[in-house]
Amino acid sequence: MPSFDIVSKLKKDEVQNAVDNASRELSTRYDFRGTDASFTFNKADNSVKLEAPEEFQIQQMDDILRQKLIKRGIEATAASFGDVTRSGKKSIQSVTFKDGIDKELGKKICKIIKDTSLKVDAKINDDTVRVSGKKKDDLQAAIALVRSSKIDQPLQFENFRD
Repeated sequence: MPSFDIVSKLKKDEVQNAVDNASRELSTRYDFRGTDASFTFNKADNSVKLEAPEEFQIQQMDDILRQKLIKRGIEATAASFGDVTRSGKKSIQSVTFKDGIDKELGKKICKIIKDTSLKVDAKINDDTVRVSGKKKDDLQAAIALVRSSKIDQPLQFENFRD
């Protein structure tokens, strides 16, 4: 029976490269010379910390990071940009990245698939959603349906088996 998996995987090495490139650009920009602005990537919790003396500099750093993430092929919906907070003489912003499909999103995907007249079955397995059916055409229609739905997280379709 043909099947495929819907997953949401974050390429941590690409995020690290994007943060490194953003830091490199930050060090060469004239408007950031002599400031204590920095990007810090934490692999353990998939977050990037932006620090700068002023809030407008955080906004500029935000734009730099977004550009570098897009160049590295990381979708904008994978990142969740937090509010800018002021701590002493520094402004700080935290950016977290979504990795994996949680139960609520899995239920939402299953509901989207089951509400159609497609003859496929969707089941949640840990942080993946397995979709199986009798025909390849139905599975391809399910992929198109999930892609066209408004889901606020990047999804990949893997393990397509005949």
